[in-house]
Amino acid sequence: MRSRLLPLLRSPLLGELLAWLYLHPDQSYSVTELARRFGSSQSTVSREADHLAKAGLVREERRGKMRLLQADLDNPLARPLTELLALTYGPAAVLADLLPPVRGVDAAYIYGSWAARYAGEAGPPPRDVDVLVVGDADEDDLADAARSAERELGREVNIHRVSATTWHGAADDPFLASVRARPSYPIVEPEDRP
Repeated sequence: MRSRLLPLLRSPLLGELLAWLYLHPDQSYSVTELARRFGSSQSTVSREADHLAKAGLVREERRGKMRLLQADLDNPLARPLTELLALTYGPAAVLADLLPPVRGVDAAYIYGSWAARYAGEAGPPPRDVDVLVVGDADEDDLADAARSAERELGREVNIHRVSATTWHGAADDPFLASVRARPSYPIVEPEDRP
């Protein structure tokens, strides 16, 4: 399936992989860790890594049997590629850093046009990012996270919070029914919580 967020890419996995590496440029990640993060097989991630390394977009290092990948910031494409990835696949990478540490976030999902494009629905590029947070997180902490994400992504981030009781029990809420019926992308899932 071709990427709808960045149609230049042959797959959403490639977009996620590049965004994660380029938006975390100071860190190296193992193929195993990346496969687990993106719910993909190690062989698929390894094949993508082979292509990216040959193109000079990622650096690889071997530590025993472990293969570590890192964005190659010396590549002349690094700066514009990072900007492009922040605008397309960036919400998943950036929000995955910002929301899990916020106390009271039981679950969090990107919904709306970004999630629809990620799921393969045709349409214009998303202008903003809509996030549903389940839990009792402080609104000020969520607003701080949204502002941090906006600075990194260069677009508006809207966070809507609902209590766990409302999320699990409000079958008649039109907004939540709409969110449940449309594509969403999990940022924090209940089993991810400590």
